[in-house]
Amino acid sequence: MTRFRHLVTLIVLLGIGFILTMAVIDMPVFGDPEAPAHRHIAPRYIARAYEETGVPNMVTAIILDYRGYDTLGELTVIFAGGAAVLSLLVGRKH
Repeated sequence: MTRFRHLVTLIVLLGIGFILTMAVIDMPVFGDPEAPAHRHIAPRYIARAYEETGVPNMVTAIILDYRGYDTLGELTVIFAGGAAVLSLLVGRKH
């Protein structure tokens, strides 16, 4: 049974590794000015950030309005990481 579980785990990990490798191969080169983020998204943010959000600071408009859910997710991960570290540190005192 253990050998079967190890084999299934290996197959799942190889599948995940294959998917991640294919995703990385398909990504644009870092800093490529022709990447979709630089050709389509950034110019739209620059041109319409103020009229769509009403926020004069473009960085604030992008972080809190366009990418609000992404920022909320990042903050949740940081909070969970901090809570995990605190729980480990508090657990060592006893």
